[in-house]
Amino acid sequence: MSVKAFDLVPAVEREQVMGEKVRINIECIECCGQHLYLGTNDCFIHHFLLEEHTTAKGKLAFNAQKLLHKYLGLKKPVVELKAASALERLIVLCDSAITVVDMVTLEPVPTGGAKLKGVTAFCINENPVTGDAFCVEMAVVLARRRAVQICTVHEDRVQMLKEVTTPEQPCALSLDGYNICLALSTQYMILNYSTGASQDLFPYDCEERKPIVKRIGREEFLLAAPGGLGMFANAEGISQRAPVSWSENVIAAAVCFPYVVALDEGFVTVHSMLDQQLKQTLSFRDGQLLQDFEGKVVVASSKAVYMLVPLPLERQIQDLLASHRVEEALTLTEAAQRNIPKEKYQILHRRILQQAGFIQFGQLQFLEAKEHFRKGQLDVRELISLYPLLLPASSSFTRCHPPLHEFADLNHLTQGDQEKVQRFKRFLISYLHEVRSSDIANGFHEDVDTALLKLYAETSHESLLDLLASENACLLADSAPWLEKHHKYYALGLLYHYNGQDAAALQMWVKIVNGDLQDSTRPDLFEYVVDFLSFCSNLDLVWRHADWALQKDQKIGVQIFTKRPTSEERRGQLNADDVITYLQKHSQALLLYLEHLVLEKKLQKEKYHTHLAVLYAEKVLGLISRPSTSEEQLSAARQKLQRLLKESNLYRVQLLLGKIQDSELLLLERATLHGKLEEHDKALHVLVHQLKDSSAAEEYCSWASASQDSSYRQNLFHQLLSVYLDPDVPGGAQTVAAVDLLNRHAEVFDAVRVLKLLPEDWSLPLLRPFLCGAMRATVHARCTSQVALGLARAQNLQLLHDRLKYRGGPVLVSEKKGCQLCHNTFSEPDCACLPGGTPVHINCVAKKALDLPHENAHHSNHT
Repeated sequence: MSVKAFDLVPAVEREQVMGEKVRINIECIECCGQHLYLGTNDCFIHHFLLEEHTTAKGKLAFNAQKLLHKYLGLKKPVVELKAASALERLIVLCDSAITVVDMVTLEPVPTGGAKLKGVTAFCINENPVTGDAFCVEMAVVLARRRAVQICTVHEDRVQMLKEVTTPEQPCALSLDGYNICLALSTQYMILNYSTGASQDLFPYDCEERKPIVKRIGREEFLLAAPGGLGMFANAEGISQRAPVSWSENVIAAAVCFPYVVALDEGFVTVHSMLDQQLKQTLSFRDGQLLQDFEGKVVVASSKAVYMLVPLPLERQIQDLLASHRVEEALTLTEAAQRNIPKEKYQILHRRILQQAGFIQFGQLQFLEAKEHFRKGQLDVRELISLYPLLLPASSSFTRCHPPLHEFADLNHLTQGDQEKVQRFKRFLISYLHEVRSSDIANGFHEDVDTALLKLYAETSHESLLDLLASENACLLADSAPWLEKHHKYYALGLLYHYNGQDAAALQMWVKIVNGDLQDSTRPDLFEYVVDFLSFCSNLDLVWRHADWALQKDQKIGVQIFTKRPTSEERRGQLNADDVITYLQKHSQALLLYLEHLVLEKKLQKEKYHTHLAVLYAEKVLGLISRPSTSEEQLSAARQKLQRLLKESNLYRVQLLLGKIQDSELLLLERATLHGKLEEHDKALHVLVHQLKDSSAAEEYCSWASASQDSSYRQNLFHQLLSVYLDPDVPGGAQTVAAVDLLNRHAEVFDAVRVLKLLPEDWSLPLLRPFLCGAMRATVHARCTSQVALGLARAQNLQLLHDRLKYRGGPVLVSEKKGCQLCHNTFSEPDCACLPGGTPVHINCVAKKALDLPHENAHHSNHT
């Protein structure tokens, strides 16, 4: 695809070269800075000074001032000119001989050393290897010789260094370092004249078409290949670039990175070295010469000279972007790095990437656009500004100038296509979500988060709540009206909360729960508000909204108090007594709160336990008095009361007894309360004679003696047995219940005491389970005690054995022998023996026992 890379600008007009001579033709050109040298077919060298200037239209133009012309006196065309600026010399090939002239005066300079005659071609080494700044290295091809001579040109002499043989007669050559690229009569080759190594490249017929050998860079050459190709080859003979497809009639080539310029009979063509595509074609008749000199490209016909002025790379890149040729623009930008200072290139590269991103953004190529925005470090506000009203009103952002794109806004970009609008919004959501946590958003988090919130709100995006629930920089003044506009009232409450306005947040949520505002974002909003209040440290807000919550649902509303963390700071804690007082008008909530204090938090306060027990009792009594009460309701209420009465030891028993004393249905509860007062006889009387429930009586005995010793338990069961066997109660003794009790709990009873209580007329078979159990328990106890006695005796015997083992032979004690501890003599035969058989006083041992090693002290009494 075409791009304008060069302007063809006249440099030297026809009249300045020819004058009045018609048959004068330009044969060669050389440029050194502003100095232009022309060699003509009449053996003249013309010296021009080229001055650049800018026209009124802003284009570059040249003024050529002729300084001098010199006739060499050989009547032959000047074939080649090469400047040696360090020596201020001009090397001239004319009449097959090398001549050196002064660059200023064009006068021949006498040179000693080698005389170079019979020369058909020569070239300068632009990558010299001698290291001498005041000499020029060149390679020379001699007629009818299969060789290349390596020479150096000094200010006053020409010196031949080496002659390198070649397989065929060279036609053209180029030199880089030690590497000579040759066009032989039938092929191209590369020859290293230092090592002698050579590499054949590809065949080429020099007689059929003029060869081209052009050095384009360090150890890299451009060659004219068969089939109209421009081939690249390095010093190893390898092509690291794809070939350029140019005309088969190319007569000259030049390089102005990143372009290859070729000249044929009627055109100048420009190809890219980056993608090998034809970029520009310029009509140019009678073209003869094309060369590049230090970034300048000179093209000449036989009569005039022109300059190919490269357009600034920035302009070329902008032209490509204007044609939406993004990849070509980026490729050219990266190639321009070698010609632009680093800091300037970085700025240019970022801008081109941003422009490329907006082009692809407009083409809905979002993945590519995102990558270019990221690499180009785009100010994300440039993108947000395309979306109407997304930037906060307080934002000071202004778009880049010159602009990065041609879009006014999203409406201009989509032309009312709502599907495109949604695609653009989805892209921005994705992009902002990625960049908000990166360095790209540094310095303008408020703009990014506010824009993201607005997009989430208007598209009902699921991430809206996540944004507001996490750390964010959304501006309240901009975001609140937007959320209200799109009926995101719950999210607005979250925004108020994040900004420390809990009262406004609760007000918004209460309106939603009450149905004043419609927002179905959170179906369990009431539960959420209660949970929010349970963690709220502002107690004024808690008390202000507690009554509303309790009126809505006491069971859920009381969680404001029951779910409140206990590890809060003191200012956020509630006094339990204040809560109880507050809940007096909400009976269900009060009951649930007392359950929380007593059963969950395990607070050991009598007033809480008593209050809860009274509420349980009143609830049970109320259910009893209500005809419509179901059996399940009453049973559940009584179970709660019974569990509290049994498990708690802190409530006021007499108070509760007074409340349930008159109820004939709460006999089990009355028995439990009597048990708390240690009135077991009354409790058992209620259970056996009033409730008439022997199972309940047995369970009572087990419960009442659960934390007591075995004798307490035994006495309680004996007491129950006595109640069963009491003949003075109405109905007489309960023989069956007594027998069942004995048979089920034989291990608890004292068999002797039982036999004394039982009537003499009872038959033994009736008590067989009891007696068997009693006998089994007695035998088991006897066997257990015998085993324990045997173990004790064995242990004692072992201790006696150990004592005898440590007892030594006889110890002699006399009045003349002293104690080792006190050094006094023995007055009595009683003594103790230290390890080793040393006798000491018993009293001394007792006093010094703590000072002796316990593991080595063996006490033995001897008389």
